[in-house]
Amino acid sequence: MKLNKTRHVLAVPDLKISSAFYKTQLGFSVDWEDENWCFLYRDNFYVMLGECKDAIPPIELGDHQYFAYVDVEDIDDLYNEYSSKEIEITSQLADKPWGQREFGIKTIDGHRIMFGKEL
Repeated sequence: MKLNKTRHVLAVPDLKISSAFYKTQLGFSVDWEDENWCFLYRDNFYVMLGECKDAIPPIELGDHQYFAYVDVEDIDDLYNEYSSKEIEITSQLADKPWGQREFGIKTIDGHRIMFGKEL
């Protein structure tokens, strides 16, 4: 049996604001949407945003609110792309002792994503 892909499901307080951030800042495209959900993707990275006004804000989870670690072909290009936009970089691009070149970002809702490439 083969697992084909993952889709990360995230609760967001304002779907319009969150989906706009993913589209304009992170470079995602819309796969499907209605008034409560927006399914987005960039290459093989899929996110399902669901509006949930009473969701626990990710910031209340402390340093444990990472929802994805994404392997990237050209980590330097992606870092440069995101650094030039209004995206909060939570950890600068660096080579790590565990054999990854990586950086982290925080979304408009406080969810954190790490991007990396094997050295």
